[in-house]
Amino acid sequence: MADRSYLDWPFLDDKHRRLAAEIETWANDRFGDDGFHDHADVDADCRAILKDLAAAGWTAHSVPVNTDRLDVRTLCLIREHLAYRSGLADFVFAMQGLGSGAISLFGTPEQRQRYLRKVAAGEFCAAFALTEPEAGSDVANLATTAELVDGEYRLNGEKTFISNGGIADFYVVFARTGEAEGARGLSAFILDADTPGLEIVERIDTIAPHPLAHLRFNDCRLPLDRLIGTSGQGFKIAMATLDVFRSTVGAAALGFARRALDEATRRSTTRQLFGAALSDLAGVQTQLAEMALGIDTSALLIYRGGWAKDNGAERITREAAMSKLHATETAQQAIDMAVQIFGGLGVTKGSVPEALYREIRALRIYEGASEVQKLVIARAHLSGAKS
Repeated sequence: MADRSYLDWPFLDDKHRRLAAEIETWANDRFGDDGFHDHADVDADCRAILKDLAAAGWTAHSVPVNTDRLDVRTLCLIREHLAYRSGLADFVFAMQGLGSGAISLFGTPEQRQRYLRKVAAGEFCAAFALTEPEAGSDVANLATTAELVDGEYRLNGEKTFISNGGIADFYVVFARTGEAEGARGLSAFILDADTPGLEIVERIDTIAPHPLAHLRFNDCRLPLDRLIGTSGQGFKIAMATLDVFRSTVGAAALGFARRALDEATRRSTTRQLFGAALSDLAGVQTQLAEMALGIDTSALLIYRGGWAKDNGAERITREAAMSKLHATETAQQAIDMAVQIFGGLGVTKGSVPEALYREIRALRIYEGASEVQKLVIARAHLSGAKS
């Protein structure tokens, strides 16, 4: 990573600077320049990466096993540096945190003991099951139900585009329990992957291969101790979890954008055109300047939000929305400019810009599409204007 100047910003502490150096070295040694190669067996590669992340101690940062809270800046730094080297490695690490985030934030001591230590050790692969065929960003309209019958919950419904679907050891599932209409009638549950009635309807292929699946719940029976928090608290749990991890999505996009800028810089300074380096062209210099500007702005938003959360802010909904929105949209633009600078090689399968182009697109959709982030920001702004 060419530019490390942001590590000197006051939003980061010395422990974060040490961690950044460690994860950069580890990711470089583990993936080198081959982290974006085609994955013939995505499931097997995910398991191998998870094993290596756990052995190196990185997955221990995804859950608060030995602390009382998650450190958002640590999560962001790890995702940024993993994404720089491998989109799949970033995915694997991120899902350990997001998939178990509800347990980290709201789980009972017994739930935390049973699941988080194994997540940290890479023994459990976690998944976050929120999205449905007819309810993505509109969480309040979830149709999956969990009915209390004879002292246990009966889970029925469907979820789709579930990361780690088919390979997870457990799923945090959000379902309607009916305490009230809309968002106030949802609850969160832990569903072990071997629970009878859980069906993997299909695996979903995407332009950047990751393990995704459509799930169906056919009268899955859940003991009462699989309820996270209290009944009817599901929407709050989902939003609090996303509050933490949305900033890290921005950090992953930041890692992709930094790699795009470094690749574009290398290409433009070594590629000769009309007897001079490509980087001598004013148009190319303008593109590089726009990329550098967008990257620094994204980093400021991301680490400001992380700093606020780590220093006691109860909610960073506005800050997280800003960082995710700006970082993902800016990364898309930066990667597109890198492809343009590479020319034909930029759209050649197997090149880094081509892989980045496929990797970045989903980040503008998952954990709240860009359009939703704009609504979140606007509502926060209007709320503040009225007070």
